[in-house]
Amino acid sequence: MSGGFALFIVIWVFILVIFMGIGGFFMFRKFLKRLPKEDGKSILDWEEYYVERTRHMWGKKELSLLEDLVSPVPELFRDIAKQKIAGKIGELAIEKKRKKITEDILIEGYILATPKRDHKFLKKKLNEKKIDITPYASLFE
Repeated sequence: MSGGFALFIVIWVFILVIFMGIGGFFMFRKFLKRLPKEDGKSILDWEEYYVERTRHMWGKKELSLLEDLVSPVPELFRDIAKQKIAGKIGELAIEKKRKKITEDILIEGYILATPKRDHKFLKKKLNEKKIDITPYASLFE
């Protein structure tokens, strides 16, 4: 076996270990979200519960706005992000005893469901849509 081929094998093994580690990290995160909490339901169970419970409250305009706000998310993760955000919006609507999902609830839920590092993209998108963000300034902090 030549030195060049042995080096290729060592590099290839190193690359495979890195990719398996990255994949394992994301699978482990998903596993942790599926573990039941004290109440017997997992984070994903609660998301599904709120989405199903508020499905009838969504209008076409609000669904369109949610689609537009989620558009910067890479397509591979868009469905997962939409599920998480819709779950948070549904939770807020139920907590506030609303009969319908409104733009205010949608934006507030979106802000609360997304990490702070993504807020600059949300602000940019809301400015493009000419939606005033001053009522939500405290949520961005």
